[in-house]
Amino acid sequence: MSFLADDDTGPPRTAPDLTASPGQTGLRRMRRAATAILAGMLGLLVLSALGQARYPSLAPWLGWVRAFAEAGTVGAVADWYAVVALFRHPFGLPVPHTAIIPRNQMRIAESLGSFVERNFLSPELIVDRLRTHNTAQVAAGWLASPANSRALADPLVDSLPALLKVLDDDNVARLFERSALPWLRTLDVSALAGNLLQVLTERQRHQPLLDRGLRGAEQWLTANAGLLQAKFSEASRYTPVRLDAYIVNKFIQGVIALLHEVRSAPDHPLRRQLDDAMQELIVRLRTSERYRRTGRTWMRDCIRHLKREDSYRVLWQRLRSWLNAEAVREDSWMRAMVADMLASLGASVRDDPAQQDRLNAWWLQLVRAAVIRYRHQVPALITEVVKSWDPDEITGKIEAEIGRDLQFIRINGTIVGGTVGVLLHAALLWLAP
Repeated sequence: MSFLADDDTGPPRTAPDLTASPGQTGLRRMRRAATAILAGMLGLLVLSALGQARYPSLAPWLGWVRAFAEAGTVGAVADWYAVVALFRHPFGLPVPHTAIIPRNQMRIAESLGSFVERNFLSPELIVDRLRTHNTAQVAAGWLASPANSRALADPLVDSLPALLKVLDDDNVARLFERSALPWLRTLDVSALAGNLLQVLTERQRHQPLLDRGLRGAEQWLTANAGLLQAKFSEASRYTPVRLDAYIVNKFIQGVIALLHEVRSAPDHPLRRQLDDAMQELIVRLRTSERYRRTGRTWMRDCIRHLKREDSYRVLWQRLRSWLNAEAVREDSWMRAMVADMLASLGASVRDDPAQQDRLNAWWLQLVRAAVIRYRHQVPALITEVVKSWDPDEITGKIEAEIGRDLQFIRINGTIVGGTVGVLLHAALLWLAP
């Protein structure tokens, strides 16, 4: 009675082994349960029929059981046939309108692609769904977190050496001559320097650089105390050498103590004085005409020197070496600066609804244009992939996904068929004279 289970006869399959997948495991379990119920119905039908012939006194009561078993068996077999016909030929026989899925693979592939395009890749549907979310605020809030901005800054800095390796010296030279030099001639160096200093000093970003400078000054004074003493002695010929050494040592110790004190105290008065001086310098760089003239003069001299000496090649090589060295360091200032800039950008957008509206509008326009341009390629890809599958493979994939529910249909068909058989038996008894 091979029809008790879904028919597996036919040519060998090339589909991958799905026995280890959860879907296939559930399918096998439900298939055994449905087959066991069908076998139970057949056994109940045989027993009830034999009981009616052997025990006439029980025949009326066994008639109800037989009606239930007959109709349940018919329902179970019919549903078994319907389920098998979806995926393969029952008993391997080429019965018309069976093996529906493998025989219609091409049509299914095209219909699936069209279905996805019509129902999921509509520009209006996608844009309307995205419009209900404030994407800019969510992204900005994520970026404002220091941990997230650092996680984004690290791969950006890590990719810098590979990018610099692609740019050879000749390409950089041509780019410099054709694009950079004309731009440098019109550049307002003073205003640019002021803007850079403003970015550097926002949210106290310059404090780590100041600490590093103070530490370097301490180390230099400690290492060059003898040189300072010698220079002091040359300038003071009429004082004893021991007195010179004492004065210089006390001076160096006092300066080092002051530097250490400034470095250890974030709110030291000298730090505030330096911040005030930096802000005053930023204002002058942005507004002073004298600073602008000085910047233009300096830039003209710099361009003249770069063109005459071909120094921009050497400058590029040194800059590339320096950037490569900074990019590989885990504690480089470049990583911290990029992370701070990203976090500052995120905080700025997060707290500004007007910026969020502009970014959301730009984002929705970008999504709409992308969907309109590529919406036909996604269904085409789906269609090509489904068409390229082996018929047995696509049958196995679909059966593993929905086969468990189809086995429930077999079980329900058995119970519903048996119930209908009992009702029909009751109706016939009621109509009988």
